[in-house]
Amino acid sequence: MDLILALKVIVMGIVEGLTEFLPISSTGHLILAGSLLEFTGPKVKVFEIAIQTGAMLAVCWEYRVKIAAVLAGLFTDRKAQKFSMNIIVAFLPAALLGLVFAKAIKEKLFAPVPVAIAFIVGGFLILWVERRTKDASGPARVELVEDMTLLDAFKVGCAQAFALIPGTSRSGASIIGGMFFGLSRQAATEFSFFLAIPTLMGATVYSVYKDRALLSMADIPLFGLGGLAAFVSAFLCVRWLLRYISTHDFTFFAYYRIVFGLFILLSAHYGWVVWAE
Repeated sequence: MDLILALKVIVMGIVEGLTEFLPISSTGHLILAGSLLEFTGPKVKVFEIAIQTGAMLAVCWEYRVKIAAVLAGLFTDRKAQKFSMNIIVAFLPAALLGLVFAKAIKEKLFAPVPVAIAFIVGGFLILWVERRTKDASGPARVELVEDMTLLDAFKVGCAQAFALIPGTSRSGASIIGGMFFGLSRQAATEFSFFLAIPTLMGATVYSVYKDRALLSMADIPLFGLGGLAAFVSAFLCVRWLLRYISTHDFTFFAYYRIVFGLFILLSAHYGWVVWAE
């Protein structure tokens, strides 16, 4: 791996880690970053999905005590069993729809302009849900992750499935969807973190297996370096976001999505930036 390629891989890993758990779409930013860096192609698409594992491991490390307690109580603790079942139920909608539509989505929507449109639409949805939440009287119906029912989990899972559209944001769909369905901001955010574990792992295993013919042993350093960069940046981002949501809403991210999406559309239309497909 030459120095220029290594730097591109590190930048892509940092972009993944910083954006995976914020409601701004890691996939969208990776597509755009790859376009600007001229780091594109079928193998890069596998790379972009695979390095999500690094971000997922950051969540595992941050919540290692809770995850260990859940695993230890899978056969004896009703709370651990309920929590695990909620994660499984929430994971299924995106997993099933992804298996059916993954090929069509990659062929038609993995490009800067569709991503920009998803950015803008998602931004307005965040503003709408935040306004709705502020207008509601009283506390949220579900204050803690442990209070969620199977129906709550299924609804959040259905919301996460919209993130199959690049630029929508997996975390944004699950967090904002959770808030829309009655979860507190903290509960929606934490459940989104936990839901990322099977979702990102499943996407990585599926993508690597399906496109294994594109890969070789020589790609391991490339994937490893990108995953490490994603782990470090995601760990810092998760710590920051947990502090941020204690005193802020997601309005800033909504405006960021709208402004960034408009810039992409304008730059593509007027040729300010040549966005590679």
